[in-house]
Amino acid sequence: MTAEPPKGAEGYVLKASDIERMAGLAKTHFLNPSARRVNKSLGDATGLTGLGIHLIEVAPGDETTEFHVHHHEDEAVYVIAGTATAQIGEEHVEIGPGDFIGYRAGGLPHTIVNTGAEPLRCLVVGQRLAHDVGDYPRQGKRIFRQAGLPWNLVDHDRIETPTGGAKT
Repeated sequence: MTAEPPKGAEGYVLKASDIERMAGLAKTHFLNPSARRVNKSLGDATGLTGLGIHLIEVAPGDETTEFHVHHHEDEAVYVIAGTATAQIGEEHVEIGPGDFIGYRAGGLPHTIVNTGAEPLRCLVVGQRLAHDVGDYPRQGKRIFRQAGLPWNLVDHDRIETPTGGAKT
């Protein structure tokens, strides 16, 4: 028997003081040692399962993630504080407080570098589908998952088409 969910707003609302007290989790991207951030998962704290919503802080000079693209999941970033450079495809765009970026599924690869002198604070939102495929173009790698299975990583030159030919 499962516990009955709380009644009312308990478990739904995170007050600013609650968020400020959250410890945050220091993360380094497994493919990019320069992609370091402190992550507070607001979505997890409120029981969301279909969306990841994270308050992140990135030190000057660090990146938010490895340059990547998701083929099935949308992502979005809202800048709260600090200045940075977003790389979207081959373009570099200066961003700052109040700026919003919508990364559509299957769009251009992207990352953000904190190019300012202060910590970069952003709200990052992403879908959590049962399946996804992502590419890391600089690394020549693809990551993918299916419902109920762990993530898998493969080199682009090892991917084969259904006819058996190598994918470029």
